[in-house]
Amino acid sequence: MFGLVGLTFGVALGSALIPFISVEAWVVGVGARWPGVSCWLVGLVVAVAQVLGKLLYFYAARGDIKLPNWLHRKEKTKPSKLDRWFGPGTRMHRWGDWIHVKCKAHPNWMAGTHAVSALVGVPPFMATSVLAGLAGMSTVMFVATGLVGRFARFSFLAASPAMVMAWF
Repeated sequence: MFGLVGLTFGVALGSALIPFISVEAWVVGVGARWPGVSCWLVGLVVAVAQVLGKLLYFYAARGDIKLPNWLHRKEKTKPSKLDRWFGPGTRMHRWGDWIHVKCKAHPNWMAGTHAVSALVGVPPFMATSVLAGLAGMSTVMFVATGLVGRFARFSFLAASPAMVMAWF
């Protein structure tokens, strides 16, 4: 039991840091393979690991963590094809600046967006974690909305194999 909980924590933490790991598939698999494991325990373990992992992105976006040099953007010598759409002075660049200004002016607006993202997954939880850091959301609000939403999401996913089997 403790080995499964530890492994689930590791998979969830890894998926929070590396977006190519699907913790959703893992949680459904745990619910299907080990139906005796409490869906609440799985939801809690995954929620804590996910929020801990996303705290790194949150703190990096706020500027509290200094990223290594190889993660910084390099100066471009030649404009890319994407600069036509996203370069300085374009409509998309101005729109991004407008969003950034609005987020800075109203950091609590991000609480609702982050909570919905934590529960539903749209917009992506990683993106809202970074935006919450850029907007200056408080750490307590970030952790609270993330934990509640992730707990509900993954508790439901862990229980879903048993719910489907009860229908048949």
